[in-house]
Amino acid sequence: MTHSFNALSMAEKQIADLDMQLLRRKLRITDTACDIKTTVNGRELTAFCSNDYLGFANHPGLISALSEGAHLYGAGSGASHLISGHNIAHESLEKKLAAFQSHHIPKARALFFSTGYLANLTAITGLVRLGQAGEASIYSAKLNHASLIDGVRLASAQNKASITLFDHQQLDSLRADLQKDSRPLKIIVTDGVFSMDGDIAPVPALLKIAEEFDALLLIDDAHGFGVLGEQGHGILEQEKLNSDRIVYIGTLGKAAGISGAFICAQEFFIEWLIQKGRPYIYSTATPPAIAHALLKSLEMIEGEEGRRRRAQLAQLIDIWHEEMIFSQWQKTSSCTPIQPVILGSNANALFASSLLDKAGYWIPAIRPPTVPAGSARLRITFSATHSADDLRQLIRTLKTIEQEAMTSAS
Repeated sequence: MTHSFNALSMAEKQIADLDMQLLRRKLRITDTACDIKTTVNGRELTAFCSNDYLGFANHPGLISALSEGAHLYGAGSGASHLISGHNIAHESLEKKLAAFQSHHIPKARALFFSTGYLANLTAITGLVRLGQAGEASIYSAKLNHASLIDGVRLASAQNKASITLFDHQQLDSLRADLQKDSRPLKIIVTDGVFSMDGDIAPVPALLKIAEEFDALLLIDDAHGFGVLGEQGHGILEQEKLNSDRIVYIGTLGKAAGISGAFICAQEFFIEWLIQKGRPYIYSTATPPAIAHALLKSLEMIEGEEGRRRRAQLAQLIDIWHEEMIFSQWQKTSSCTPIQPVILGSNANALFASSLLDKAGYWIPAIRPPTVPAGSARLRITFSATHSADDLRQLIRTLKTIEQEAMTSAS
């Protein structure tokens, strides 16, 4: 018989504590392609929880491009980019991604990564190394994604960078803190679209502050790339910004429908990250077949199909704001495909999610630490492949469920 040892006992207790707090997450298994209709644990559900905003993940054109890429370049890359893994497909993709931002970042160059998490870690930890230990200050929005938070923490631990958090809706304190900062290297870090609230960062104001206090502005546009801007180039296009102090990060597994991420910045910053960005240097390159398929995705994003699908998203957002009227539940004023419904307690969010599941919808409860305590929610997301009728049926279902939840609570 195996006796329990300290680490195992601690794990058992911590998991039991998560159960008590209604914070334990559980995997659900799909056996179909990513789409608005998907089979989850053997049941077909209508999904309003994916980040596949343009509905590209199961697009025949991208499936064909991925297959073509595998036939051209095989299944894997074999090594890191700096050893032997940098393929012509990677190079072509990086040039196309740089072209997407060339009107917004002078002398733009892009660097491709396997995930947004790696891109954010590389950008933040690499850029603070432009200065000596203790010479960098990082100003990070309080509601930033976990990958940005972890990048900031790692940069602080490795290079003694100072960390200051700021409220992206109240910038006076950010300005006041920067006025007192005498360190030579300053970096402002923010999401472009905040993933749990769906609101857009005030990037024009942040850029103005960055220019005033000689800081870099790092924007993680994971949920804006492909969705924002007339051509889907992201938040810089939408806000018509141009600056060589912008470090732009985009994700390619959401609206682009496939996988990966990229950093785009002035060419000297990218060259520095190639030399000093440890997550980039020591990671095996993404299979070139992925990069080949992403070239097709970028073509679709800025082409007629991308424009049509962004228009469909805009219609769905309008319907939601006009027709989804709650009695007690709280929705936000997001102008993006991310539409949270704030329910407060973990129990309330889990109860609403379970009722939606019974009604045939996949909308998981989002709980701390992903969101602040007391703000558990349903994170509803739209795809361009949802129809207006799909959304209106969800609205009717949500109104019924809200009444049922209110009755149960009383």
